[in-house]
Amino acid sequence: MSSSLQPITLYAHGHSPNPVKVAIILEELGLPYKKVNLDGPALKQEPFISINPNGRAPAIEDPNTGITLWESGAIIQYLVETYDAEHHKLSYPATAVREYHQLNQWLMFQVSGQGPYFGQATWFLFFHPEKLPSAIERYLNEIERVTGVLDSWLAKHEFLVGDKVTYADLSFVPYAALVAKVPILNRDGKLFVAEGEEGGEKKEKYPAYTKWLDTLMARPAVSKVMEQFAAAAASIH
Repeated sequence: MSSSLQPITLYAHGHSPNPVKVAIILEELGLPYKKVNLDGPALKQEPFISINPNGRAPAIEDPNTGITLWESGAIIQYLVETYDAEHHKLSYPATAVREYHQLNQWLMFQVSGQGPYFGQATWFLFFHPEKLPSAIERYLNEIERVTGVLDSWLAKHEFLVGDKVTYADLSFVPYAALVAKVPILNRDGKLFVAEGEEGGEKKEKYPAYTKWLDTLMARPAVSKVMEQFAAAAASIH
């Protein structure tokens, strides 16, 4: 990537998964960027509200093109189309029609399926003022459903699209990693362990999904971003 590029500003909020997934793409593409961490009130007031009228992270300002964007899926598509159009490190060219459109398919599934369902599970478990067991159960069940969809596909494919890691795979990492490390979200490990095994041996419930996630988490750019955001979270209240 050209050293003449100016840093892209990424607005984030603690270790909220959506800014994390944008940071992963920036890191994977080797793009210079600076992260601005905002607390909750700052997201809802000026100057940020003029950048993102929805008052949520992430948003970016790219001085190289003069573009300001919010919504993580739109940001990822912009970054890939602007900065990965030559080498296609994380993407496929439009001439690869099948792969090109399947990438968008999986990104849309992450944005509309994994993100909202996993996020709502977190909300009703940890932040909602009342405990609503039916809501908690619904969204924990959705975590299982989405995980099952991914596992069934990955049982027959090494990656979501084609024969390499793409932005489609990477977009799922932050929420998936959150669920993997928080016992109550993964039902105290039961999300990943099949029940009814004989002889006391545990069997992975979603083996293809687990292998895929481990592969993604081992990537240097991914582990770097995850560690940086975890450290920054302590300063956000």
